[in-house]
Amino acid sequence: MSKSAATFIAKSTIKAPDKEHRRKINFNIGKYNAAVPLGKAQFTDVMKVREHAKNLKWKAIEHLDTHLLQFEKNITARGAQVLWAADAEEAQEYIGKICKKKNCKMVVKSKSMVTEEIHLNQYLESKGIESVETDLGEYIQQLDGEPPYHIVTPAMHKNKEDVAKLFAEKLGTPRDLNPTQLTQVAREKLRKKYVQAEIGVTGANFIVSDIGGIAITENEGNARLSCAFPKTHIVVVGIEKVIPTMEDLAVFWPLLSTYGTGQKVTVYNSIVTGPRQPNETDGPIEMIVILLDNGRTNLLSNPTTREALYCIRCGACLNACPVYKNIGGHSYGTTYSGPIGKVITPHLSGMDEYKHLSNASSLCGNCTEVCPVRINLHELLLENRHEAVEDSVTNVPELLAWRLWKMASLNRSMMNMGNGIIKNWVVNKVFKGWTVHRSDLNFSAKTFNQLWKEQNDGAK
Repeated sequence: MSKSAATFIAKSTIKAPDKEHRRKINFNIGKYNAAVPLGKAQFTDVMKVREHAKNLKWKAIEHLDTHLLQFEKNITARGAQVLWAADAEEAQEYIGKICKKKNCKMVVKSKSMVTEEIHLNQYLESKGIESVETDLGEYIQQLDGEPPYHIVTPAMHKNKEDVAKLFAEKLGTPRDLNPTQLTQVAREKLRKKYVQAEIGVTGANFIVSDIGGIAITENEGNARLSCAFPKTHIVVVGIEKVIPTMEDLAVFWPLLSTYGTGQKVTVYNSIVTGPRQPNETDGPIEMIVILLDNGRTNLLSNPTTREALYCIRCGACLNACPVYKNIGGHSYGTTYSGPIGKVITPHLSGMDEYKHLSNASSLCGNCTEVCPVRINLHELLLENRHEAVEDSVTNVPELLAWRLWKMASLNRSMMNMGNGIIKNWVVNKVFKGWTVHRSDLNFSAKTFNQLWKEQNDGAK
């Protein structure tokens, strides 16, 4: 068992029976479930829109190299710089050199899962640079010393009392502040940071190749401030975020907001096509875009798993997943949790270390059902399992167990061997793993095949 698998089992074992955790998650996801149908009402035929979005992403990923080069050409023509990072370490190195060149003491960041992926905050802190999360949910998590719990809602597992207590401990505020007052406290603290920071870091929801721009979607305006106030703007974005044209945003922006938060469209939608131009008075003097691979080409090289690169990071699959709702986001021990995290992490970070994630699924298909770009997530989880076996990543006892199971399942006489009492004893007493967190498994006295024969005069 890998270290990551052991951690996953340990954390999920603790979190699964935590009723208070489940109450908070069900409450917050319940509000999401109530909002999404309202957002969907804007579409005359939401399924047709989802199919169109999937086709657009298919075209983008199938011609990824062409679109990325077109993006680079167009955005550099407006004065931006594009850097290509093969992995997290190279991206960190680029950012470290930029910070050193600018004599940077403080960075302000908008919410960005890809910067979580490369552990940017920890890297900057190791260099003596203060990194400030400016999204309210991310700010709360940073104060608490925790990573994001959810792709879209970083502090979903906290209620207003948890946040009030945290602010009292970390910021010295009264413990009885309401959500509006807590937001004002964060606003006051963060507004000062924008003008003090030498560098602003953002991610990007989309890379728009035909205009050479990045599209950012948010509800707080902090991303606009992060990329506009500091003199240097760094964008860190995965290469899969590309879309062919600006017109495609008319499809993706409403889909992302509807499936991400239940809104028809988010409050702030920005397109940034470069640093401040000669005829402009606002914006950064310098803009650097770091295009990150970090294992994405592993997904790209496989015609089956390539589909996972269509993801627009709306978080809908997390909200629908019974496993996620039971064990929470932190149990996964990965940047991307939930169904999409289970699909992509083994390819981004190593199948041998993270193959267990693909087995932590009921395969109910609810994730596929809710995905706005119709990624066949449950089928990709099966593909990961298959790949792990084909690559001999599984251990010997597991391989032996599956071979015995296959042998028995293909042989009816072996399946009929032993009555229900014997089978109960084997599962519940000999192989005790089943009953560690479950009640005893009780087999019927006779198999379906045996009952069929009895009722049909021995017919097969």
